Amino acid sequence: MNQSAKRYSPLQAALIGGAIATTATLSVFSQGWTRCVHAALQDSPKVLVDEVWQVVNREYVDEKFNQQDWQAIRQSLLSKDYTSQDEAYIAIREALQKLGDPYTRFMNPKQYEALTDQTSGEVSGIGIRMELNEKTKRLTIIEAIENSPALKAGLKPGDEILAINGKSALKMTLEEASTLIRGKEGTSVNLDLERPGNKFNIKLTRATIEVPTVRYTLKEEAGRKVGYIRLQEFSSHAADQMRVAIRKLNTQKVDSYVLDLRGNPGGLLDASIEIARMWLNDGNIVKTVDRKGLNDDKKANRTAITNLPLAVLVDGNSASASEILTGALKDNKRAVVVGSQTFGKALVQSVHKLADGSGLAVTIAHYYTPNGTDINKKGIVPDIKLDLTQTQERQLASNPNLIGTNSDPQYLRAIAALSNGKLAQPVTNPNSQSISVRAEDLKF
Repeated sequence: MNQSAKRYSPLQAALIGGAIATTATLSVFSQGWTRCVHAALQDSPKVLVDEVWQVVNREYVDEKFNQQDWQAIRQSLLSKDYTSQDEAYIAIREALQKLGDPYTRFMNPKQYEALTDQTSGEVSGIGIRMELNEKTKRLTIIEAIENSPALKAGLKPGDEILAINGKSALKMTLEEASTLIRGKEGTSVNLDLERPGNKFNIKLTRATIEVPTVRYTLKEEAGRKVGYIRLQEFSSHAADQMRVAIRKLNTQKVDSYVLDLRGNPGGLLDASIEIARMWLNDGNIVKTVDRKGLNDDKKANRTAITNLPLAVLVDGNSASASEILTGALKDNKRAVVVGSQTFGKALVQSVHKLADGSGLAVTIAHYYTPNGTDINKKGIVPDIKLDLTQTQERQLASNPNLIGTNSDPQYLRAIAALSNGKLAQPVTNPNSQSISVRAEDLKF
């Protein structure tokens, strides 16, 4: 499988990313070191180049550096004269490419900031989700996030954005509009909006908002009360949000769960372990192995919130932290896994903030599922393998409200498995092959 990105945090946190992000630990050099490097950078970008080289030399998982002479690469890097930071960035990226690892990568300051924003699970803005409506070609609000300035001001799904700070939004892209709407906490933004029969202007004060990464609902399916939970990424708030979801659904007397990890690219390693412990009372969760061959085994600690039957939905974009959670639940026979084969990323990165605000992600370990399976470039094969047709994929992508409904074949197959005691149990014979069915064969 191609390991390149398919689509596009607190310090010292571990991060696992998949198809979009990388798996990582954020770290910062000591303040004294940073000050010295920052001062030197004013004179020579070589200090940044060597800072990157030193991190890779100290932490990279492959001590042979992909059969490259890493010392000679340093000499080559430092023998050059760089007239700008951009030239140094190019040289750094060229050196990292020699490792043959797409997850060991350099990020300019803007890219590093975007990654840390993503993994922090927070944004500074007004708290809306918006889309470019296919029919009207207008920027349209699809959700005002809970406890956000937008929700408190009464903004509603369907409201169209006509202008931002006096600038017409009628030909703006989503990215352009997002850049204008986001900003520092405490600053303000003016929006001209249109609601059917009403045009109005509103001034909103930006705030730091926790982005919801967990969505859940109670569903009635063929006499069952199913708790449906969709986890979009493993941000720093994901575990807390998952805990709230499970507990609230438990109070609604659900008799089973569907955990939807489709399209989830990964995120924080600690979040994946903490969430696994909410479903698993005992057993191994994941094993990581570093460059020295040292193992770090993460286990359940008898803190499970529920032991109700569970089905997990995955697809080809379920990656890294999603695969850690899926592998733990599958190998411990805690859940039946339904859907398409997962992405196949079993590498752990550390992410370092560099002196000029740029960042470096470097692979530091390999991970294995509880049964010792190496899923790298292979992925996890579901217990019940069910691939969507291109037509079905397009239908769900164009109308996300259909995900987790009777128009979603993989969700329906999970419900069928939960309703069948035997099918709800994963395949236990290691020589057996997964159950494989086509989406068009399902008739409900």
